[in-house]
Amino acid sequence: MNNKPENVVLIKKLNHYFGQAALKKQILFNIDLTVKSGEIVILKGPSGSGKTTLLTLMGGLRSSQSGSLKVLNQELVGAKKHQLIKVRKNIGYIFQAHNLLKALTARQNVQMSLELHQGFSPQQAKDKSIAMLEAVGLGDRVNYYPENLSGGQKQRVAIARALVSHPKMILADEPTAALDSKSGRDVVEIMQKLAKDQGCTIFIVTHDNRILDVADRIITLEDGRLEEEEFFWLE
Repeated sequence: MNNKPENVVLIKKLNHYFGQAALKKQILFNIDLTVKSGEIVILKGPSGSGKTTLLTLMGGLRSSQSGSLKVLNQELVGAKKHQLIKVRKNIGYIFQAHNLLKALTARQNVQMSLELHQGFSPQQAKDKSIAMLEAVGLGDRVNYYPENLSGGQKQRVAIARALVSHPKMILADEPTAALDSKSGRDVVEIMQKLAKDQGCTIFIVTHDNRILDVADRIITLEDGRLEEEEFFWLE
């Protein structure tokens, strides 16, 4: 029996450019990267190195241009819109700006994520959303609006929203940047625990050296090139 983790992301010779003609600028250079199922990978590097660009390409949030970028066995280079949408349904996103809708309660913000998926009755979607908020320690804030939540609580709602549909991969872009040390640590540990419980892959872009120890592997992107890898899980 083969228990080898499957590839969630497989990137080969990926290049990416912004602009056209004389203004065309290369952002990513010959990226080769494999991310396994259940792995926690942190991508670090200076501002402007291309980290967020790589994250958005992996998430199908922008079109890939050349090379090969397979996510959940779907080739995204040259993919059609409906193919990108299909991949995105299996990915949870957590951003520095939590992007909560101010007019919706914490529960409603989380429940929105389930509306992308068929098979849930309104009551099931409500129950799952409340259960996920309880899992991130916000059982007493289910009906609070974002304006009545702290920064750390808002980010916990964002984590609940990303995880409620049991995605196969979480992409997190600077999830702790706007948080103090304790709140940042709390949200990353919650994300780590819940994703591990679900068997989910986590890919985090960060400048926050305080959270590097949650990773199985750290990779560095500098000037659009992958420079090095550090492994923490090898014994």
